[in-house]
Amino acid sequence: MFEKVCAILAEFTQLPISEMTMDSQLLSDLDMNSLDTVDAVVRFEEEFQTEVPDRVILELRTIGDIVRYLEDDGDNVK
Repeated sequence: MFEKVCAILAEFTQLPISEMTMDSQLLSDLDMNSLDTVDAVVRFEEEFQTEVPDRVILELRTIGDIVRYLEDDGDNVK
């Protein structure tokens, strides 16, 4: 899951996948803006056939948050 998430995020950032970690911050480490984040969420929804509610998007701050959300089938973000 982590590798797939990083591959998708790599489409929206200049940070090499090899430097991405579960603790990487979307805004500060990956230098993603809000539009990048929304576009990435759309890709996650397509790739993993799930829906990410708008309220959850605001809670996704790290790669780990995304991985945990997707692994939990969107039940909660830790």
